[in-house]
Amino acid sequence: MQLALKEITKSFDDKNLFNEVSFTFETGKIYGLLGRNGAGKTTLFNCIAQNLALDSGQISLIDDAGQADADYETTAIGFVTTQAHLPDFMTGLEFVTFVMDLNHDRLTSSATASENLTRYGIKGSDQRKLLRDYSHGMKNKVQMLVIELAAAPVYLLDEPLTSFDPVAAYEVKERIRELKQGAIVIFSTHILELAQELCDEIVLLHDKQLEVLAPEKLQSEDFEQEIVAILSEEADGESLS
Repeated sequence: MQLALKEITKSFDDKNLFNEVSFTFETGKIYGLLGRNGAGKTTLFNCIAQNLALDSGQISLIDDAGQADADYETTAIGFVTTQAHLPDFMTGLEFVTFVMDLNHDRLTSSATASENLTRYGIKGSDQRKLLRDYSHGMKNKVQMLVIELAAAPVYLLDEPLTSFDPVAAYEVKERIRELKQGAIVIFSTHILELAQELCDEIVLLHDKQLEVLAPEKLQSEDFEQEIVAILSEEADGESLS
């Protein structure tokens, strides 16, 4: 499976975020999407998830036979937002049970809803609490769990680890590594050490284009300096203020 962006453009008012961008993401890789604040990372995710319409261009899912589908179902995209949007009137256990029932034909494990919540660090005593009473970190864990259960071919993770303590962050990183085995994983982050640790490829949203960092730079000692240098320069070579 591939996720193909073909000459996509998106603007808001007089601000052009990306302009005729073409790029192909492939199954089996974790891509780190890096860019400065306001560069358009979340907007790009929303366009892929079909929450926002493009100004022009096309986004397609391409299957292993090479057939492109530009009208893919929204369920093909697992989108973890920075702020979790969950049904506050349900308990964690009720919500996960509902998602599992909804996606029963996609489940790859026989684990129960309670076992899945436990796997994501939600204790049994918390599973019957209303989601509105969950902490920000607990809500994000539930959000990560339900998008995993949906077994989508594409996962978009928008700053997925910002609210986790060190133990929870480690556990979620392991889950992200597992996701890439059968899917395309793209996550945005401002934490360069995290991008270097988790990613197979770094993609920079910069000057309205997507630019791949040279593979040899990913594990180099000057990785951070390289990223900062690229993102600090405009197309005309002048530094951003």
